[in-house]
Amino acid sequence: MTDSTKTLCPYCGVGCGLEVSPPAAAGKATNRDSQGNPVWKVRGDKAHPSSQGMVCVKGATIAEAIAKSRLRYPMVRDSLNEEFRQVSWEEALEKIVNRIQTVRLTQGADAICMYGSGQFQTEDYYIAQKLMKGCLGTNNFDANSRLCMSSAVSGYIQSFGADGPPCCYEDLEQTDCAFLIGTNTAECHPIVFNRLNKYCKQNRNVKMVVVDPRYTTTAEAADLHLAIHPGTDIDLLNGIAHLLMRWGCIDLDFIEDCTSNFPAYAEVIQDYTPEMVAQKCGISAADLETAARYWKESKRVLSMWSMGVNQSSEGTAKVRTIINLHLMTGQIGKPGAGPFSLTGQPNAMGGREAGGLAHLLPGYRSVKNPQHRAELEQLWGLPTGSISSEVGRNTWEIITGLESGEVGVLWIAATNPAVSMPDLERTKAALLRSPFTIYQDAYYPTETAAYAHVLLPAAQWSEKTGVMTNSERRVTLCSAFRQPPGEAKADWEIFAEVGRRLGFTEQFAFSAATQVYAEFTKVTRDRPCDMSGLSHERLRAEGPQQWPCPESELGKSDRHEKAKRLYTDFKFHTPDGRAKFAAYHSRGLAEPPDPQYPYVLTNGRLYGHWHTLTRTGRIDKIQQMHPNPFIEIHPRDAASLKINNDDWVEVRSRRGKAKFPAKVTKAIAPGTVFVPMHWGALWAEQAEANALTHPESCPDSKQPELKACAVQLIPLSNNFFSYQEAEQYDPTPSPISV
Repeated sequence: MTDSTKTLCPYCGVGCGLEVSPPAAAGKATNRDSQGNPVWKVRGDKAHPSSQGMVCVKGATIAEAIAKSRLRYPMVRDSLNEEFRQVSWEEALEKIVNRIQTVRLTQGADAICMYGSGQFQTEDYYIAQKLMKGCLGTNNFDANSRLCMSSAVSGYIQSFGADGPPCCYEDLEQTDCAFLIGTNTAECHPIVFNRLNKYCKQNRNVKMVVVDPRYTTTAEAADLHLAIHPGTDIDLLNGIAHLLMRWGCIDLDFIEDCTSNFPAYAEVIQDYTPEMVAQKCGISAADLETAARYWKESKRVLSMWSMGVNQSSEGTAKVRTIINLHLMTGQIGKPGAGPFSLTGQPNAMGGREAGGLAHLLPGYRSVKNPQHRAELEQLWGLPTGSISSEVGRNTWEIITGLESGEVGVLWIAATNPAVSMPDLERTKAALLRSPFTIYQDAYYPTETAAYAHVLLPAAQWSEKTGVMTNSERRVTLCSAFRQPPGEAKADWEIFAEVGRRLGFTEQFAFSAATQVYAEFTKVTRDRPCDMSGLSHERLRAEGPQQWPCPESELGKSDRHEKAKRLYTDFKFHTPDGRAKFAAYHSRGLAEPPDPQYPYVLTNGRLYGHWHTLTRTGRIDKIQQMHPNPFIEIHPRDAASLKINNDDWVEVRSRRGKAKFPAKVTKAIAPGTVFVPMHWGALWAEQAEANALTHPESCPDSKQPELKACAVQLIPLSNNFFSYQEAEQYDPTPSPISV
């Protein structure tokens, strides 16, 4: 093979197009890594409309991790005290099927749980839903999107009647004012930020507002940075609304014709005077008024948010309060305007389309809706009543189910909850109690592998063909360009094989991902996320496409233009066709600081790393960029504790503790500290951010408040520990030869 392959970056939700070519080409030296291993060449795909040829360091180096530390063969063990032994797929699948059948008979289907990932392709997600929710009759499928995007999902559904970001990336270059809240876009969604920042520099009249307790790379580019206290987002947003209302800067015609519940919202925002909001948020009244003035003077406001909003016990309320500002000013369904959630993972959007959370079904359906269940039962050829009407266990409820003994089988795929879950020591203790855990992943070791009874080798991006959907609802075909190592299989193939062995041969009679996707698109017909006009063949021939893309629109000259933005006709998916205002007072943090735990800990990504280091931890260039974790402390707080730069600090919460070298910086607000989220037990000793976080969650989205918890700081002796010593620390799970 000498030709390049078009695909998609498998990291964040920006969805950058890549072109990948083989390590060796005629007349050129073979591309190799620092160990001399051949490495596929990666460059940005200039034809991809989302990224326009741009690529960040993660995408540029992705190929260097493809072959490292791979799980190549199925492995099993009878107890966690034993070492894994290599087995055939036949033996591994027989063990899994027997356990599932036994648990179904003895405990019922609701004792079976699956925890999936935004790293899945849509085909993987879809087959998992069909297996769990259709054939096994349990809605106990949840994904790490619960920790990422579920508040955005909930907010869109409650305000608009359906999920789906209404904006597109072209709006980045058509807005008058970009309002970024709870997102360090420059580091977490760098190509989106590059497009926006370039546009702002070329158009000095365009304003950028950044709301973040940290002075991030994103904030450096802003016209206005609002370093609010953690947990005061709703106060700020209601304060802006108060001023817009006072100034008469609202779109009364739009409110009257296209929305409902405005009077309740108007009553709430009356209380949010500039003086009160400034005091609550820890900002000046002048800065608050400047932010409101930018909204007032802009005809096209584009708001963007990510985990700083979603990962909150008020996550849905925050999302809806952002949307409120757009509804009161008529800033939706227009170029350059609208509420735009920046998706965290490469196919979290595809997971939402495929029903990949415990309360959803494929095609933007709900498990609670009897018509939705009946439609899928008919499409899947299942008896009436096969799909449960009960919402399944969400991510944290799976953990509590392990604690209570109600979960008999836990199947984890393409994610690493032994690092990413909140209240991590409690999570690990629950995982130890699991009577039977299947762990399906491309890499070994990972922290979660230590808690598994069965390891299944998964083909990853680059080794299987399927689709992913990015933040702007753009679907890209990711074609395989290399063979999976050893006996690794695509996730959907593994799910389908288990389904066939459980007796559902007709439901899983697929031999290729093309067939899986063809069935999935039929399931979306006439739904808000209609993709009935898409196929692998069309995506390969015509390139990435945005939805909605109904089959009935194919061939129409305005199809692509109509798909760019939702709600351009100002008709929403609610029963009355109106968008709904939400009236919320701020409740603040679930765990505010107090005299015993006086600081608020927040956490987030670094530019080069991704999630729990499963890929990026194995890439030399990125490891050199971000070699170690750290804690950011404001100079005022550092001085009061007699902490200097690089001094070791122990951080304690009510749940656990961790240790980090200090980075004393004015980039963090006083009273708040920051640590990166990436490092688990395999990569550093006692540096797990989630050893400190709590599981309190949004009542609507069930998304945990990973972004804030109360902590105390304890200075340690400067020679307490060093990362040279850490390099000798080896917490590797039971050794296997792969």
